[in-house]
Amino acid sequence: MIGYYVHHQGRGHLHRAQCIAAHVQHPLTILSSLPKPQSWAGGWVPLPPDETDAPVDPTARGRLHWVPIRHPGHRERMGAIAEWVERVDPALFVSDVSVEAATLARLMGAPVVVAAMRGDRGDEAHRLAYDLADALIAPWPQSLPEPDWPPHWYAKTLHTGSISRYDGRLRPRLDVDGAAARKEVVVMLGAGGADVTERQLDEAVRATPDWSWTFLGGPRAAWSGDPWPVLCRANVVITHAGQNAVAECAAARVPTIVIPQDRPFGEQHATARALHAAGLATVRDTWPPPHAWTALLAEAAAREDRWKHWSFGDGARRAGRLLTELALRPTRRLACAPR
Repeated sequence: MIGYYVHHQGRGHLHRAQCIAAHVQHPLTILSSLPKPQSWAGGWVPLPPDETDAPVDPTARGRLHWVPIRHPGHRERMGAIAEWVERVDPALFVSDVSVEAATLARLMGAPVVVAAMRGDRGDEAHRLAYDLADALIAPWPQSLPEPDWPPHWYAKTLHTGSISRYDGRLRPRLDVDGAAARKEVVVMLGAGGADVTERQLDEAVRATPDWSWTFLGGPRAAWSGDPWPVLCRANVVITHAGQNAVAECAAARVPTIVIPQDRPFGEQHATARALHAAGLATVRDTWPPPHAWTALLAEAAAREDRWKHWSFGDGARRAGRLLTELALRPTRRLACAPR
């Protein structure tokens, strides 16, 4: 059995877990405080929430990320993970992502794989999790590495390229005449929070009367559970630099404007820098002023499609193969060679 911890922020971690699980030749159970998807037929361990408005020493004096003192939800959460590990004795435990879940599983003797994240991961907590992991899965190409990683992290990292639920999915057939006359920009802000205001969106719309604007998530629209058809018909997509959002734009091979949001450890800004360096997307550090949008949309729409350098189409299969190999050899430490 493989245990797979899924973080509750947004839906990207869950989408990635489901994609990878489809390619794992081993029983797999997800542990998460997210609602269980109707489409998920595998094992599921519901975890109690552990959020609190007034945490006491949540970082254990800077050594961890989230261990609030005497918080019943956190204690129950860790207890539920520990009970499952003790009862099942998993061949492998995957953390996507929690330093505490990874460390707990390793303390109980389970081999651990950690889903790596971009950004500054040199703090003590991240170093602990990345050091103790038997393998790291990096959902970006090896050609665009994180610049400050130590060599021993690279030695056990599998770079899969981006992982999207839309990898390999056929694009819907579009009306050619209608597409030629249409200029549609899609703003995809997702379910994990947004740093842009409704006023900023309204100003951008008013400044670009030749464009039709569609919104997915954020302050102006509800999130769509399946944005694929909308992405595929867009001339340009505007999104943040979350791993899942970028992976879905890459799978759709759509011209994209990436505006990173502020996240812990500078994750999205690190992703945006990598995309800019490789010429894969049009990147702006902050939301542009109204007068800049006409030129910016034209620049993005004219960009050459280079998404194949980020999205190989088989990232989930690569990750699933690694997990299968590790689960079948639970006592052997496997260093990942480039694939």
